[in-house]
Amino acid sequence: MNITVLTLFPEMVRPFFESSIMKRAVEKGIISYEIVDFRVFSEGNYNRVDDIPYGGGAGMVIQPGPLARALESVGAASKRVVFATPSGELFTQRKAEELSKESDLVFICGHYEGLDQRVIDLYVDDEISIGDYVLTSGETSSQVIIDAVFRLVDGVIASESLEDESFSSSLLEYPQYTRPARYCSSCVPDVLLSGHHSHISEWRDDRRLEKTMLVRPDLLTGASLSTRMRKKLIKIIDEKKEKDLKDGHYQGN
Repeated sequence: MNITVLTLFPEMVRPFFESSIMKRAVEKGIISYEIVDFRVFSEGNYNRVDDIPYGGGAGMVIQPGPLARALESVGAASKRVVFATPSGELFTQRKAEELSKESDLVFICGHYEGLDQRVIDLYVDDEISIGDYVLTSGETSSQVIIDAVFRLVDGVIASESLEDESFSSSLLEYPQYTRPARYCSSCVPDVLLSGHHSHISEWRDDRRLEKTMLVRPDLLTGASLSTRMRKKLIKIIDEKKEKDLKDGHYQGN
């Protein structure tokens, strides 16, 4: 996969591609990247890329010319172009999986009050929001999307490491433990030390159900669960109702 990032601040982006798992993916040739400072495509003596918005309002808007010329220079017309923006569709694991199948991705890092809409209309394939909040930097949000996507490309991370991750199957991930077996009077659950793989698998499934029910119950709607896990879920729900009734918090039917 080739990733192109169009930015006004290359120094914010470059370290991401030169560190950790991304660095190894680049060294293996699985990922290639290009960072383009679209300020160099501005015209005039001051390298200006922004201007006041038509119709008035606070802030500045990125002009269409410099950004369009930068997009043309990287062949964006034949590539999938992503713009991270609070007004885009909410980013999900499904979207990350979809984007990970592309051979070329171009990311536009916005700033100020946003981009001239004509650039979006002409070039952008996906407007994506990483959450219901606003950042000052399009570089930050673009890197969140890139991080979620590139790790799914074949060869970047072992496939077995991806199987039980949060959101991979509508459930959050189970808790993890490592050495030492005892730390600050807290011990690793006995089942994880038993070597009994089927019991370990069941324990992990149960913990995933409990965590999802507690933190993100919305993910359970339409989730594909085995008969055993459905029975376990009913038990978890009943136990929660009983606890809430005891604590005086239950407001259900």
